[in-house]
Amino acid sequence: MRSHFDEQLAQLNKELIEMGALCEEVIALASKALSGADGKMAKKVASLDNEIDEKERDIESLCLRLLLQQQPVAGDLKQISAALKMITDMERIGDQAEDIAEIINFLDGRTFENDELLREMARATIRMVTNSVDAYVKHDIILAKEVIKSDDVVDKYFDRIKHELIDKISKNPDDGEYAIDLIMIAKYFERIGDHAVNIAGWVIFSVNDTHTEE
Repeated sequence: MRSHFDEQLAQLNKELIEMGALCEEVIALASKALSGADGKMAKKVASLDNEIDEKERDIESLCLRLLLQQQPVAGDLKQISAALKMITDMERIGDQAEDIAEIINFLDGRTFENDELLREMARATIRMVTNSVDAYVKHDIILAKEVIKSDDVVDKYFDRIKHELIDKISKNPDDGEYAIDLIMIAKYFERIGDHAVNIAGWVIFSVNDTHTEE
């Protein structure tokens, strides 16, 4: 009985890794679309977001089966509960990547003069998402805490981009709508970082509880 339960827990980890990989991919695709103001590429983001939504439903179903059909001990309950919380944040990551893609469709092929800064912010955000999922799978509190610290880096990117774009608006009010769109894109990246922090927080919660029991 326990052997079958452990197999299902392993499947849960596998599904979470796959969902995390989809989140990485959707952020990277949105970032690439932004760099070239590529509307066609941006449309592919919606398809990936649908995959993330489907994966969320699959993982939620698996977690419920583990809770209802098996007899998980306290440590298992924490792991499953953390997974349920994590997939909610992952699903929101997909939604916000799609929000970025939707804004790109209104940029009319224009790119931000300092788009490298946005790309750096996107890369930092992707690392946060990747490391938060890895921390869960490896039960790595140190890595989870690194994710939380990395949020400061993403926040600083957002502040820099916001100030540059506000300065752009003051110098050229006719570009105000365009600059605001870019600020919103940066804000969505910042929110994705917040979701990675939430995931890392649930990792610490689940692992700390296990260590207490041991």
